[in-house]
Amino acid sequence: MSQPSPQDHARARHHSGTDADAGPGVDTGTDARAEAEAEARPGAEEKGDGLRERLVRTGVALVDAEGAQALTLREIARRAGVSHGAPRRWFPTHLDLLSAIAREGFAELAARVAEADREADRTDAGPRERVETLTRVYLGYAAERRGMYELMFRHDLLESGRLGLRETSLPLFARLAALVAELRPGTDAVTAAGALWANLHGLAQLRHWGSLSLATGSDDPAPFVRAALDAHLGPAEPTR
Repeated sequence: MSQPSPQDHARARHHSGTDADAGPGVDTGTDARAEAEAEARPGAEEKGDGLRERLVRTGVALVDAEGAQALTLREIARRAGVSHGAPRRWFPTHLDLLSAIAREGFAELAARVAEADREADRTDAGPRERVETLTRVYLGYAAERRGMYELMFRHDLLESGRLGLRETSLPLFARLAALVAELRPGTDAVTAAGALWANLHGLAQLRHWGSLSLATGSDDPAPFVRAALDAHLGPAEPTR
């Protein structure tokens, strides 16, 4: 019986889809790559709720449970049940995925502010009362959604302009500035609103770290909010 020729070996390798003699410089990982690409494609198993939305939802749950530092691409992919390369189809960079998650946080905060505005409309509240309500909403969100709150105000996300994140966040600040302009006509409302916001943000941070109660003996934000509002907006008119 004749021995198989080198050409016979080559044909056998071609038909079997393997190359036992391939060296380290030959790419034989087509199966793994095809699997990752298949996971990245939105398929029928998603049932209309695509991979992109699943990754964002997973990221939101992860940031709530473990904080912003836990939001790695690999960990989000693992919890979403896909390969670590799958998110790249929808989010080419880590920053893109973080921005999409932060956008969910800004959308929720905006919804809370809108609901507070509707209630203020029903009660015919004045601008000072509306600012007070806005501060309560803001500080309440910071306390309840701590991980998301920290992610939302990361400078690299806001500066990058990824996914229109600034277009989602800036209207909230514009709302505060508009109320300040009503209360202090003729002043630089943007600067005054920025100073007030910085005060509130610092209050939220110090309260979370426990430094506020350590220094002042109180964890109740109400008296500090009143002091901040009086400092930046002037004393409130006495109630009748």
